[in-house]
Amino acid sequence: MQTTSNILMIRPVNFSFNAETAVNNAFQIAGQSEGAQEKALYEFNQFVSVLRNNGINVTVVDDTPDPYTPDSIFPNNWISFHADGTVIFYPMYAPNRRLERKQHVIDIIRSAFEIKGQVDLSKYEAKNIFLEGTGSMVLDRDYKIAYACLSPRTDRKVLEDFCKQTGYRPVSFRATDSNGQEIYHTNVMMCVADRYVVICLDSIADKTEKENVSAAIKNTTKAIIEISLDQMNHFAGNMLQVQNSNGEKLLVMSSQAYESLSAEQIKILSGYNRIIHSSLTTIETNGGGSARCMMAEIHLPIQK
Repeated sequence: MQTTSNILMIRPVNFSFNAETAVNNAFQIAGQSEGAQEKALYEFNQFVSVLRNNGINVTVVDDTPDPYTPDSIFPNNWISFHADGTVIFYPMYAPNRRLERKQHVIDIIRSAFEIKGQVDLSKYEAKNIFLEGTGSMVLDRDYKIAYACLSPRTDRKVLEDFCKQTGYRPVSFRATDSNGQEIYHTNVMMCVADRYVVICLDSIADKTEKENVSAAIKNTTKAIIEISLDQMNHFAGNMLQVQNSNGEKLLVMSSQAYESLSAEQIKILSGYNRIIHSSLTTIETNGGGSARCMMAEIHLPIQK
């Protein structure tokens, strides 16, 4: 199933601008870090409340002060949870992000969900090649497709290993922003839902690659909803469809992303599912990630 009502989120204790990731994350803005932890914590707690008030089961795990992990608020990059009970660990580009793989997070998940096996791709860090989870890949879980824009954070070899071990089919391509810089994570330019895909096709410069991506989506019979480069820059691609405890589908995004959408886009998306959003300005500015990056979907079986 594409969606889940179970989400892992990590409450930050040391959130700040991360210079180690800023080298290839154009969404981060330096000089906006004053009071970042306090502001980010407020935004985080408000976001959790919005999700829970809409019937989403959020497992919140507090980060630890030591080791120092300024980007721990984005857990979907280092771990993913799958319906067959598999947990996958991923190789991370920034050395200080590798420290986010903390055992207490796994222990809390294991207390409520069944973990039947593990795949550890973090070994690729020794080879200096990376695949940052469901940031690097946007998964169509129903059709077993892993969409991935290649970048310093997303290596083709590791992507192919992930697909070999999970039965996914890779659809890889190059994507750039309006300045010609490689987009660091696929999930800032596309979102796969149950019946539609939100995507910034303008970011894929190569005509053949653009056609291949469009064809892959159309073959799943999912509708394509395009966003512009400017909307992508406001995190309109960084959305996640979830479902609540009543089975209602919801599309989650930041308030900045929502406000960048046109009335027609909102009408189309609302025809598929209700939209919920929360203000994440400090997190977006300093961390270069948004709502989707903060939510690691838990597709594991629930403990009996």
